Amino acid sequence: MSDQQKSKMNLEKLTRMRECKPLAPFPISDLALCERYEKLYTGAINDVLREFCLVDQALPPEIHPLRDEMKICGIAYTIRSSKDPLISGEMDTRAKMLDEMPRNCICVWDTGGETEAAHWGEIMTAASVVRGARGAVIDGGLRDTKQVLAQGFPVFHKYRTSNGTLSRCRIIAYNVPIKIGGILIYPGDVLFGDIDGVVVVPRAVAYEVLTRAEEIYCNETEIRAWVDSGMSAVEVVKKGGYF
Repeated sequence: MSDQQKSKMNLEKLTRMRECKPLAPFPISDLALCERYEKLYTGAINDVLREFCLVDQALPPEIHPLRDEMKICGIAYTIRSSKDPLISGEMDTRAKMLDEMPRNCICVWDTGGETEAAHWGEIMTAASVVRGARGAVIDGGLRDTKQVLAQGFPVFHKYRTSNGTLSRCRIIAYNVPIKIGGILIYPGDVLFGDIDGVVVVPRAVAYEVLTRAEEIYCNETEIRAWVDSGMSAVEVVKKGGYF
């Protein structure tokens, strides 16, 4: 086998690993899965991901909820944009992206490091609500904050600005793998966010992670009861508890 053939084989393997993966169905509906996740909290999910040897699944801490009480879980619908002063065609691409948005998704936006524009606002929120989206995670800016809040739509973002995107950046792809803070996010992965940030749960393990996190949630309720009863920390650990 020639070196050229070996090189091609290696590239094909990497391509398969990096590009979109088949969306295997969950044992329960997407809606039921999301609603069960939203009864939990990101710390429990992150601890379970560690049990699965997935230790780098939290998005950058700068991505935070618009309001502390906001909590979201949904199926990743990815958007990628880049800095670009050109405008032509952007509205057509944006309209197609919105029309293809699936129900129970979270719009997760890789802005390519653009730091001047608001990538999300009032009208994007309204269009997403009508299409049954569950929230948005933006690695960038937000504007129309009061109007977004009035719609009760959970948004996680980095910053606020009145700058629009037109003439600053444009969408170059959507429903494709993206990377935010070094974390690969595939369409169909599960995103879960609360006051402590956003974690990405690979689709292949999302249901197993959910059921294990529910066990941990129940366990921690019991451990809290031990602590509240005055049990010593050493006794708690001997009974299988942790801190």
